[in-house]
Amino acid sequence: MIDELNSKVIELIKTVNERTLSRMKEPFNVATKTNYNDLVTSVDKENEQYIDDHLRQLDPGCRILSEEGFGTKDISDLRGHLWIVDPIDGTLNFVKQHDHFGIMLALYVDGQPTLGYIMDCTNRRLYHGGPGRGVYVNGQKITAPENLGLRAGLVAISSPLILENVHHLPAVAQAASGLRMYGSAAMEMTGILTGELVGYVSYLRPWDLAAGRVMAEELGLVVKSIDGSKPDVLSSNLVLVATRQVSQDVQKITG
Repeated sequence: MIDELNSKVIELIKTVNERTLSRMKEPFNVATKTNYNDLVTSVDKENEQYIDDHLRQLDPGCRILSEEGFGTKDISDLRGHLWIVDPIDGTLNFVKQHDHFGIMLALYVDGQPTLGYIMDCTNRRLYHGGPGRGVYVNGQKITAPENLGLRAGLVAISSPLILENVHHLPAVAQAASGLRMYGSAAMEMTGILTGELVGYVSYLRPWDLAAGRVMAEELGLVVKSIDGSKPDVLSSNLVLVATRQVSQDVQKITG
């Protein structure tokens, strides 16, 4: 069942991506959520409704936790099939750059990470995988990133954490080869999966974390809250995704 579901969801996310790229060329509505740089567009909402409707058809009885509120109401546990959906991750990039944004889906079964999907939209590059399945990019299996240390690689840290000196993260950036800020968890997660980044730190909501976590853990990467605890799938967390060596290096700096 999971194999068949996986194949159908791969086709679903490809279809949604083509719809998104087409809609990007047309006028769409933009509104603010919590502040002027926290945006939502009509395309976010269209994508989420389309994805949620099709997931209900593909996986009857499933529950859906999705960013814009079209999923199942009042989810408080992880029983059964739970899909976690981000219809456009990096909406500010989508609006301002027409690039560097993604679509993310994840399936958790009774709380266990099972399937993850990240679509790098403008490059039409689909990352997908899960425990025991490996991780693939457009059907090509990728190998686990090299276990490099902080000094040997690039890190991505979200800008508010640097500007506000949260958990001494500017010192983490200074200890690395360089700092990158992509403005999209989807893009930063794919950087970690391919080894372009050795670490990523950000305050992540469930739909920001779920898909990347599934694939990162399958590749032997560390996914943890900055205090070392295991992230709660249903809550927001300040999360580190990194090689094992970088996890140790960051712990020495942040305490």
